[in-house]
Amino acid sequence: MAEHDTRWLEAFPALAALEPEALALLCTRAQRVTLPRGTVVFQVGSLCQNYLMMLGGSVRVQMVSETGREIVLYRVQRGETCILTTACLMTRGDYSAEGVAETDLDAVALGAATFHDLMARSAVFRDFVFASFGSRLMGMMMLVEEVAFGRIDLRLARFLVDHRDGGGGLDTTHQALAVELGTAREVVSRQLKEFERRGLVALTRGRIAVRDPAGLEDLAGQRETAIP
Repeated sequence: MAEHDTRWLEAFPALAALEPEALALLCTRAQRVTLPRGTVVFQVGSLCQNYLMMLGGSVRVQMVSETGREIVLYRVQRGETCILTTACLMTRGDYSAEGVAETDLDAVALGAATFHDLMARSAVFRDFVFASFGSRLMGMMMLVEEVAFGRIDLRLARFLVDHRDGGGGLDTTHQALAVELGTAREVVSRQLKEFERRGLVALTRGRIAVRDPAGLEDLAGQRETAIP
């Protein structure tokens, strides 16, 4: 990356106040990278070697159990960084989950040595890293709360409402929804059948049509802490 090429920093407004020395270091050592859709960005047990700052695209971070059950922890998109990558760099530990490119990716990569150098030299960079980490951590805590205490019917209703496409539905499978919600496919299938019986959705192969968005919205708005 050319020295003092700061155009990509527009995706990270918090870095606008970087100290001149830190800015020069960041721009001379950062590497612009592109990765195709489907690339495994990192995997369980691998050593973290780069701090990725996303400019475009989406990385899905997920965990897979020994039985093959999956759960999506979060996604990393434009202007964001990965909490797991940050934790691995700070602890010099290995990854405990995997990251997969859902789309073609455009990002800036900082080598581990550069990351630690900037953390030591720049208060602005440290604030940026810790603010990003804290924001992601709050999101992870909300996920834990939802999986542990949230009713599946409410969470599924919210997901269907929030992820409708222009045609008023979702092109997805019951297994994909189970991964998103951190539950079993059978649980999702049973709940979708109940939604269909109540006239909230219509189910066809690979497609869920939302027939009553207001009804799903009302259901999703309920608050319940009992374990389903």
